Amino acid sequence: MARSQPQNAPDDSDALEHAIAGVAAAMADPSRVKMLSALMDGRAWTATELSAVTDVAPSTASAHLNRLMNSGLIVCVAQGRHRYYRLAGSDIAALIENMMGVSWRRIDVPKSSTPASLRIARTCYDHLAGEIAVQIYSAMAKQGWITPEGSTVTLYGQQQFAALRIDLSQPGRRKACCGCLDWSERRFHLGGYAGAALLTAFNAQGWLTRQPGYREVAFSEAGIRHLRQVFAINLAD
Repeated sequence: MARSQPQNAPDDSDALEHAIAGVAAAMADPSRVKMLSALMDGRAWTATELSAVTDVAPSTASAHLNRLMNSGLIVCVAQGRHRYYRLAGSDIAALIENMMGVSWRRIDVPKSSTPASLRIARTCYDHLAGEIAVQIYSAMAKQGWITPEGSTVTLYGQQQFAALRIDLSQPGRRKACCGCLDWSERRFHLGGYAGAALLTAFNAQGWLTRQPGYREVAFSEAGIRHLRQVFAINLAD
């Protein structure tokens, strides 16, 4: 005879609701949000670095990091005697980026209070975000590199990516291509494996530089020239 379910045992929906509440509670602290925002640069940070960026004591930072790890938002990577913390994956980065977009709508005149460097070009975990990234995505859609909804790189797009020496051959289980809503521009930039590959290639080819520990990126003269030639983006405008 099959055992009956205990009366007070939670069903699957209850478990999911508790899990969602747990993730929300882990993010419901300004210091932990600062840590997650810092980790949005795609790099791994030490506890000391995250303590400094949040301006809290090391012991407090350690408690915050444990809370974030227990909620599955970050992971710890040990290398020798050092321990580094990073976001648990691109899905967590997407969640944080969406939260930024939702939260920004609660702030009056967001454009005036957003640092110009962040608005123009920044990283969104492992891909480009900001005004330039939005313009790149728009140009790709207009030129037929990606399908209108942004879910697939077209055959023509594959050829264009290859011409720019951007490797799309190993997406793994990750989405090959998708639109990621930009929190400052309220429009889409390129996410998924294609977005990550584009940032990697631009960096490797010297078209942009990244500031260690920050999300801002700056385009070089070669990068500006290629933006103009390939995507009709003129940074002088």
